[in-house]
Amino acid sequence: MAENLVENSTSPAATKNNKVVVIYSGGMDSFTVLNRAIKDGKQLYALSFDYGQKHVKELEYAANVCKELNIPHKIIDITSINQLLAGSSLTDDIDIPEGHYEEESMKSTVVPNRNMILLSLAVGYAVSVEASQVYYGAHSGDHAIYPDCRPEFVEKMNDVCKIANYQEVEIYSPYLTQSKIDILTDGISMGLDYAKTWTCYNGREKACGACGACQERLEAFKENGITDPLSYE
Repeated sequence: MAENLVENSTSPAATKNNKVVVIYSGGMDSFTVLNRAIKDGKQLYALSFDYGQKHVKELEYAANVCKELNIPHKIIDITSINQLLAGSSLTDDIDIPEGHYEEESMKSTVVPNRNMILLSLAVGYAVSVEASQVYYGAHSGDHAIYPDCRPEFVEKMNDVCKIANYQEVEIYSPYLTQSKIDILTDGISMGLDYAKTWTCYNGREKACGACGACQERLEAFKENGITDPLSYE
C-alpha cells in the first residue's frame, strides 16, 4: 500500500544527479518526507527555517534527527521577514485556534506567502549545491486552509523554478494528493519512530491535543490503529 501512495503522487522527473534539498520543519509530515527521500536513494541536504514561529521546538527535533542520521542540516534565521508578514496566529500575538483544519477559524494560522518564500530559498540552496530537486511536504489535508499547499500552487511554482536559474530544479511533493493518514501509513511501512517529531502549534512540554495540527495528527494515528508516542496535555 505504501508503495502505491508514492506511485500515485506527483512523479519525480528524471534527475541529473542524486542530490536533493529537503525542507524539514521537524514535524510529522516533513520527517516522513525526509525518510522517503532516503528510501528513494537520494543524497540529502536538509533545510529548516526559523521564520519567527512562536516556538522552536520543531527545529530542535529536526536538528536531533539530522544529527542522528548524519545529514547536512542548515537552520536559517529569517525572522526579520515578520515585520512584513503580519496577521498569523503562528507568529503574531494572536491566540492559536483550537479545532480541525477544516474550520474557518484555522485560517488565522496562515502565514502570508510563507511557502513561496521558503521554496524560493530552498531552490536557491539547491542550485548552490547542484541538487536537482527540492522535497516538500504539502499534502491534501492542508488544501482546505493553506492555498500554498494546493496542487495548483505547487504546479505553478514548479514551472517557475524550472526556468528561474540556469540549472533546472524540480519541486517534488511526494504526498501532495495524499492525507496525513496516508503519510503515516507510509511512515509505518518504513518503520519510523514518530517520537522524534513535534507537530503541536504550541511549544509547551506536552502537545496540547486541541489545535488543528494535533487533531489531524491524532486522527492519523487513530485511523492507522496505533498510539501516538508523544505525550499530550
